[in-house]
Amino acid sequence: MRISKAWIVATKDMRVLLRKRYAIYSIVIFPLIVGIGLPLVLRFAGARHGGLHGTQLLTIMNAFSFLYLIGATSLPTVLASYSLVGEKIEKSLEPLLAAPVTDSELLLGKSIAAFIPPAAALYLSSIVFMALSDLMTHDRLGYSYFPNWTIGIILLLMVPLAAILSIEWSVIVSSRASDPRAAQMQGLFIVLPLAAIYVASEVGAISLNTTTLLIISAVILIVDIILFFLSTKSFQREEILTKWT
Repeated sequence: MRISKAWIVATKDMRVLLRKRYAIYSIVIFPLIVGIGLPLVLRFAGARHGGLHGTQLLTIMNAFSFLYLIGATSLPTVLASYSLVGEKIEKSLEPLLAAPVTDSELLLGKSIAAFIPPAAALYLSSIVFMALSDLMTHDRLGYSYFPNWTIGIILLLMVPLAAILSIEWSVIVSSRASDPRAAQMQGLFIVLPLAAIYVASEVGAISLNTTTLLIISAVILIVDIILFFLSTKSFQREEILTKWT
């Protein structure tokens, strides 16, 4: 596999994707809401209820941190789905498939294009989120809560694994979809298990501590490996040219 060829595909895709207004909205709105909106919610909720303290405050902050994992599974879906199905509809995929690149180089390039913009947006958002959260909670805790092991595991381990999971699932879904929005909707099903975990943490059914996060990371890694083989099997240029509609 030639990384240089994959990077050419990736840069071409990113230029195209970032001209799409809905793609920009997709990778900007969610990080803004989490990075700025949630710390403000934390502040106003604490002021309204006489202040959040101790375990209650830490539980909420860990739950908010977990939203970055949900973002990592949902945001790449938009880009990956358009990169495959959208190009097929716009008749721009066939010339690319005829280019002197292998299937693996083409798939890697498109995966990179779907990975970098959402990941960059989420990481920039996390810096703002941690800074604002510390400003608003330092007086109540007596120390800066972020960065810590919890959000470190989420951002450095779980977010990349979840983004890869989302892209691989999108490749599989796109191989059977004829419309980008339909592919995106089907791709978002991968978010449901993580959303269920988030809800469970909010109601106190589970605790999002480092042990739990590492277990979830291991599960995602296993699913990543399984979907890798399924997605590479689905992404065959001859089948794309003759069967994708």
